Amino acid sequence: MNWLTNVVRPKIRNILRRDTPENLWIKCPDTGQLVFYKDVEQNQFVIPGSNYHMRMGALARLKSVFDNETWYDVALPEVVADPLKFRDERKYADRIKDARTKTGAHDAVRVGFGKLETFPVVVAVQDFDFMGGSLGMAAGEAIIRGMELAVEKHAPFIMFAASGGARMQEGILSLMQMPRTTVAVQMLREAKLPYIVVLTNPTTGGVTASYAMLGDIHIAEPGALIGFAGARVIEQTIREKLPDGFQRAEYLKDHGMVDMVVHRHDLRPTLARLCRILTKAPAAVVETVAATPVDDAKPEIEAIETTDEAVSNPTEPPAAPAAPQA
Repeated sequence: MNWLTNVVRPKIRNILRRDTPENLWIKCPDTGQLVFYKDVEQNQFVIPGSNYHMRMGALARLKSVFDNETWYDVALPEVVADPLKFRDERKYADRIKDARTKTGAHDAVRVGFGKLETFPVVVAVQDFDFMGGSLGMAAGEAIIRGMELAVEKHAPFIMFAASGGARMQEGILSLMQMPRTTVAVQMLREAKLPYIVVLTNPTTGGVTASYAMLGDIHIAEPGALIGFAGARVIEQTIREKLPDGFQRAEYLKDHGMVDMVVHRHDLRPTLARLCRILTKAPAAVVETVAATPVDDAKPEIEAIETTDEAVSNPTEPPAAPAAPQA
C-alpha cells in the first residue's frame, strides 16, 4: 500500500491537475468581490461592480492615453544605479535588479510622446510596482527630460503620479530631485505650456511636496490616497482623530486641494478637452486635423530619440511606432 499511496497516487494526481494562474481572479479590496482578471483588465483595471480603481502599470496607462495605443518611448538619461553603495537587509543594487525583472521597466518613471485625440502631448507615468514608485535620481531625470521634450515640441505635459515618496536608498540625492523637478515645472510655465497632474492611488511623501502639486490643473482618480505624511503620523502629532475619508480624493476636492475627481473611463476625453482649452486650440482646427488622412497630413510627431527604434529618414513621414514591450 505504501508504494501505491506514496508513488502511484501522487503521479496520477499530477497528471490530472491543471495549473491555474495565480492572478486568474482578483479580490476587490473594497467589497471582497471576486472578479475575473480579464474582465478587470478590459475595464481599465476598474472593478465592474464597485467601481474600485485598481493600480495600473505604466505600460497599461500609456496604452489607455495615446491614440491607437501607439507612442514614441522617449530615451531617458542614464544615471548611476547605486551612488551610495547602500545596503540594509539587502543590497540596493539587488533591489533595483528585482524591480526591473518584475516590471520590465528601467526605473519608476516612463515617458512617452504621442497624440491624444490627434493632439500632441508628452506623458510621464510613475509605476508604483517599481519600488513603490519612489522618486530617485533616475525618476527625477526622466521627469525633467519629459518636461524638456514638452518645451521642445511645444506640447502639453501630463504627469500621472503614483508614489510612496523619495527613495531612501539614495539619501540626499533623491531629495535633490524635489527642487530639480520644481525648476523644470517653472520652465514649462515660462514656455506657457499646460502642466496637468493626475493623482492616482497613492501619491504621498516628497512627490506630493514637489511636482505632483504644482500643476495648472490637478485631477484625482476616485478613492485615491493623496497626502504628505500618513494619517497615523498626523494623528500622533496633533493628538486628534482625523475625519472620515481624510486624504482621499473626494475629501480633498471638497476642501480645494484637488480641482476634479474623474472616473478612469472619462479620463482620456477629459485630458484631451483640457489640453485644447489650455492651449486655446480652435475646435475647427482639431476637427480638420482629425479628418485629414495620416499619410497626407504633415506629421506632427517628429523623429525623436527612442528606446525601441528611431526614424532613420527624417525627411519621410515616420511609420507608426509599435507599442513598447512590457
